[in-house]
Amino acid sequence: MGARKALPAVPQYLQANYWWAYIHPRAVYVFERQWLVNLILWGNYRRLCNAVLNGFGRHLSGRALQIACAYGDLTPRLAACIAPGGTLEVVDILPIQIENLASKLAHDAPVKLHCMDSAALQFPDASFDRALLFFLLHEQPQAVRQKTLAEALRVIRPGGTLTIVDYAPPSRLNPLCYLWLPVLERLEPFARDLFSEKIAAWLPKGGGFATVSERRYFGGLYQMLTLRISGTVPDRKADA
Repeated sequence: MGARKALPAVPQYLQANYWWAYIHPRAVYVFERQWLVNLILWGNYRRLCNAVLNGFGRHLSGRALQIACAYGDLTPRLAACIAPGGTLEVVDILPIQIENLASKLAHDAPVKLHCMDSAALQFPDASFDRALLFFLLHEQPQAVRQKTLAEALRVIRPGGTLTIVDYAPPSRLNPLCYLWLPVLERLEPFARDLFSEKIAAWLPKGGGFATVSERRYFGGLYQMLTLRISGTVPDRKADA
C-alpha cells in the first residue's frame, strides 16, 4: 500500500477561536441540528440555501466545488441537484467535519470529499465549473480570507461562477446591527470585517471576473454575491 497522504495542519486561528464549534468531539453532536442552524441564522437557513440552489439552476452539470463543510442539509440538497455525469466536491481542513458530512450523504451520492485547506487548494487551475463559499469568509482572518478567495477564483474555469453567501453590512435600521454584532465579536472575532466592508475589499486586484448578481436578505444582514470568471485573474494565486 502507498503512504497515506499527510493531512494539512489545522490553522492556529481555527484552533483558538472555533474549537467549540467545529473541532471538539462534541461539536458535531451539538451543532448538527437543523433547527439550531436555522436559529443561528435567525430563521434564514432554508431561505439562503434555496437562494443558492435557485442561483445554480437546480441542475448542476460538470464539476461543482463547495469550499468548507456546513452544518445542516445544504450539501445533501446540492448533491441531489447534480446532473448525470457531474460531481460535487467538498473540501474542509477538519477530518471530523469531513466524517460528519459523509454520514449525511447517500452512499451513491456523486460527491467527493477532500481534507484540504481553503487557502491552499490542491486542484489545478480552471478545474471547476462553479464554486460555493457558504458562511466561511467571516470565520477567517483577513489574510486567510484573501487567500481563500484567490484560490476559489483560481480553480474556476473561464465562464464559471463563484457564489458567496455570508454576512453583510446591514442597514442601520436593522436592530440586529446593534444586538447581534456584539455576540459575534465575542464568539467569532473576524466577523466584524463582513459588517464593515464589502467582499470586494478582499478580492484579487486586476480583474478577470465580474459581478453577476448581488442580493441582500433579512434587512441586509446576509448577502449572496455571484461572480463570473471572464478569463485569467491576475495575481490570484495564493501566496506561498
